[in-house]
Amino acid sequence: MLILLIMAALQVAPAAAGDPRLYIVGANDVLAVTVYNQPQLSGKFAVEADGTLAFPLLGRVAAGGLSVRAVEDKMRQGLAAGFLADPQVSVTVDQYRSQQIFVMGEVRQPGSLQFTGSMTLIEALARAGSTTERAGMEAVIVRSAGSTGGAASTVNPNAPSVDTIRVNLQSLQNGVPSQNVALRAGDTISVPRAETVFVSGQVKLPGEYVIRRLTTVRQALALAGGVTDRGSTRRIKIIRMVDGKELEMAADLQTPVQPGDTIVVHERFF
Repeated sequence: MLILLIMAALQVAPAAAGDPRLYIVGANDVLAVTVYNQPQLSGKFAVEADGTLAFPLLGRVAAGGLSVRAVEDKMRQGLAAGFLADPQVSVTVDQYRSQQIFVMGEVRQPGSLQFTGSMTLIEALARAGSTTERAGMEAVIVRSAGSTGGAASTVNPNAPSVDTIRVNLQSLQNGVPSQNVALRAGDTISVPRAETVFVSGQVKLPGEYVIRRLTTVRQALALAGGVTDRGSTRRIKIIRMVDGKELEMAADLQTPVQPGDTIVVHERFF
């Protein structure tokens, strides 16, 4: 099941993450800086809205748009230029605040997720609590055209404003690698509700049922437990909304159904 795959992904996500030193720093991120044998220079420093942070001796250090590794190198070089001999500097991200991913639709905890520089679709769905039982079989990822997930890039003005990536959740469940999309900062993941029909009348389990493409009346009735002893497979009608009007049509077992249809099985004449 997809939920088991998602929860497994959540457990292994930290080990599977990419190099955190390649994360692109942005405004509101908090960096933990450690300078070996220099406790007065070590601590946590917030990146301001202008992309800089205030650091002892160096003053304002431009960090926004740079990778963690680049910030580390920059601070090492700055301290070596007249302050310390061969400084040993380590920089890590203490709080990811500048980049987010949004998850909406049929997930248990929709909302924003902090993007840590390396996240896949399965990891994002896991952090959103997994899909609900009403989820369809597709996830849609919308991202800004030209997005790289890092520093701002120049986008072709003639290109579409957004890119749309459609992922088959059944294939994702089956472990198809291409379906586990690598996400980028700013991506929006939407999991639409499954398409359903209503089955009523002389069936064993009347109710609402999820359908797939090209589902027939026969398949819908099977979801509802089949026709009762009093029901007739020759007296089936479909109630369908067309242009805001309710239409009633005769159907047989091979008739294709559409999302929102109500299938009614009537009693036998005798």
